[in-house]
Amino acid sequence: MTAHSASWYAQPAEKWPEPKLKGHTIPGYRYHSKEFFHDEWENMWTKVWLLLGREDEIPEVGDYQMEEVGPESILMVRQEDMSIKAFYNVCQHRGARLIFNDLGTVDAFTCPYHGWRWEIDGSLTFALDPEDFPEGDPCGKLKLEPIRCETFAGFIWVNMDPNCVSLQEYLGPIWDDWAPYEIHSWKRYLALTATIPCNWKVILDNFNESYHLPTVHPQADATVEENYKWTQFDMAEEGHARMWMQSGIPSRSLIERGEELLKPGLAWMLEQWDLNPDDFRGGREYETREALQKAMREKGPKMGYTHFDNLKDHQLTDTYHYFLFPNFAVSLWADGFHFLRARPHPTDPGQTLFDNWWYAPAPEGLTTPVMTINGPVERDAEVEHEVFQYLERSLSGLIDQDMGITTGQQLGFRSRAYKGVYLAKQEHRIRRYHELIDEYIEGIRPAPKRSSAIAAE
Repeated sequence: MTAHSASWYAQPAEKWPEPKLKGHTIPGYRYHSKEFFHDEWENMWTKVWLLLGREDEIPEVGDYQMEEVGPESILMVRQEDMSIKAFYNVCQHRGARLIFNDLGTVDAFTCPYHGWRWEIDGSLTFALDPEDFPEGDPCGKLKLEPIRCETFAGFIWVNMDPNCVSLQEYLGPIWDDWAPYEIHSWKRYLALTATIPCNWKVILDNFNESYHLPTVHPQADATVEENYKWTQFDMAEEGHARMWMQSGIPSRSLIERGEELLKPGLAWMLEQWDLNPDDFRGGREYETREALQKAMREKGPKMGYTHFDNLKDHQLTDTYHYFLFPNFAVSLWADGFHFLRARPHPTDPGQTLFDNWWYAPAPEGLTTPVMTINGPVERDAEVEHEVFQYLERSLSGLIDQDMGITTGQQLGFRSRAYKGVYLAKQEHRIRRYHELIDEYIEGIRPAPKRSSAIAAE
């Protein structure tokens, strides 16, 4: 270790409670068995909080958003009192879908089959030939089937279990971790959705470990300390996980390989905050993280990044990668939110609908482009939601690297030669993930240690 490397040693983030692991072997059938796919849906997917929508996409009364998850279609609708309610997207007469658009505005939902009119609060106010029903006029008797719905960080979350815990209790430490970033005010700058030929869990397994970074994403070592020995891994009783990596500095791996320390990616980061990369060459390369923190602390609020005042120094530069059980992962920085979600196919365990989105702060008056995983985007750009099949177009260089591995894994899981996992400690979050899926299938729910504290607030 060199004398100039003292800034490598940062104070760790507060550790989360570590649940005990049972040693799950994660056999291959979990990724292609239709029976297991069915058990997951009935006992896990319908019992958990799912991130499905975004508040700012339905700002006015009557605005709705529709998203699909597995065989279900969910409507999220802005109400007269500006709250949001969620319903199953199905007419209670003969089961027709009410809406097929992802977004829209209505005075009411009119069934395309027989014209029944469902108000935005779910009540039925018109049925053709109401006198012809032996049980009486269905108006006033039938309603759209509601779903538990709450909001956090600007997103709309739903739970198909009417007896579920609150969203705050379900999210546990995520709730406190994310609050300072003011994510509710951030804007989407990238929206790519692709059907991927692998089980949804293959993708989330990948986002639950960093063991693959040196081999699948070798470019990451230019700006992130990716070595597991200096990475903090956390697991929460609620089922979520977190990985903390120091960022804004070269990785130690570059020294071990004798490579240049200050590469173009790190130079670009410095230049964004008016720092001269040449000032950090010749032995000062590991001072970049601290210099970036000072520059961001000083200049960020003046540029409109008001939430910087809420963040600790390490939150200004470092990479926090979160996994939210069961199907959502996000890399979170002070100025970026990489949204990675996998939704199960309605019938095929070998396919998944994968979302690669990017959110970022949008300070008023700031004109510099937003740097996303797919390159720069103008801050006032209208972002098109692109939906396509895998390999029809790129998901971005980084995510293409991930998907190239996961699709091959799906094939390998069908081999009789695959006996189960042999995991490194840095991959333990994957084991915990599968153990929790099994607990849901068995009817066991997490018993988070924070529950009593939340209830007392």
